[in-house]
Formats: sequence, structure tokens, C-alpha cells
Amino acid sequence: MSVNEMTTSGTEAALELARAIAAVDAADSSLGMLRAVAALAQTRSTGAIVKLIEVLRYNNPGAAVAAVEGLVAIGEPSVLPLLELMDGYNYGARAWAMRALSQIGDPRGLSVLLEALVDFSLSVRRAAAKGLGSLLWEAVEPGQLDGMRGQILEALSQSLCDDEWVVRYASVVGLEGLAMGTIEFASAPGTELRDRVAIALQKVATADSEVAVSTRATLAVRNLAEAG
Repeated sequence: MSVNEMTTSGTEAALELARAIAAVDAADSSLGMLRAVAALAQTRSTGAIVKLIEVLRYNNPGAAVAAVEGLVAIGEPSVLPLLELMDGYNYGARAWAMRALSQIGDPRGLSVLLEALVDFSLSVRRAAAKGLGSLLWEAVEPGQLDGMRGQILEALSQSLCDDEWVVRYASVVGLEGLAMGTIEFASAPGTELRDRVAIALQKVATADSEVAVSTRATLAVRNLAEAG
């Protein structure tokens, strides 16, 4: 591709992005907003990140889902803007942001996810609990792994006692993900962590009064045993 062709291609992409952002701003119905956000998300442009994060504050679940999907598709470049632009007063927006961070799995979101685990909003706590079990450990320095995992184990173990069963359920999922994520690491601390997770989950399987939670914990214990 020649320089002129590259310039033309870049100009066209910029115009497409500008039109997509303008369409979001001009949307005058829930359906119109959903379609506009989906189109913006499909650009997978880093230039769409700020607008997609803004959409998380709108009272439009469909558009929020599309925005989260767009942010996740963009991936790592979305992380810092999500952390910096997260709305501290809009619990709905925080919950959607937690979903995005959780699905991206970047370890830089750890401190925010840990704080969110004690948020007053159950949707925020639920999203954070699930996300803490899906961080991508490959991006973490080996010397930091055990400390970070220990923090997550302690936090999720506490959230297993949350008053809301959906948060306890998410915490079970998070703990299973945490333990599964250590299997590829042969270190003794990793083995110890998996054993501690299994013990915690077994207690939930036998003691939680909510059938959905106890059943999910039983499944998690079985999955960990089979994974070895």
C-alpha cells in the first residue's frame, strides 16, 4: 500500500468513526441508541473508547451491553480509560465498567475490582467477584503472582458470606476461576492456593442455604478435582 493509499484509508476510518460517534449523540430512541452504539463498537477503534464508556452511564441496558462488547473487543487500550473515567456516583455505570474490566482480564484492574467487592450495589459486587477470577496472569511479574492471588482469595472468601445470594454465586465462580488459573503454574504456593480454594468451596457446598449457590460450589469442587 502506497503512502497516499494509507493516508486515504486513515482518513476514511476517521470519518467513519466521527459519523458513528455523531450517530450515538443524535440517537432519539432506545432502539436507535442501541443500533448506533453497536455500530460504534464495530469500528473497534481506540477513538471510540471514551464515547463507549460514556454510554455505560445511559439508562439503556441494551446499549450498555453493546458498549461493553466494544470495549472488550478493543481490549487492553480500554483498561486505563475505564479506570480513569469510571463513574463513582452511577452504580449502573460502575457495574457495566466492572463487566468490561472483568472480561478484558487486565491485572491493572485488580485494586478497583477488590474495592468494588464491598460496594453497596449488589450488581457491582457481583461483577467484581466474577472478574477477580478471570485475570490474565501471564501479564503479571512472577514475583507478584502469589501476593495478588492471596489478596483475591481473602477477598472472595469474605464475599462468600455476602447477604445477596447472587454475589455469593459470583464469588464461587470467581474462586473457581482463580484456582483454575493457577493450574498451569507448578509452584508450591499455587498448589496450596488451589487446596485452600477447594476447602472454602466445599464449605459453601454443604452450608449455603441457597440451592443455586451450593450446587454451583459442588460443581466447582468437582471441576477442580478433575483438573488436578
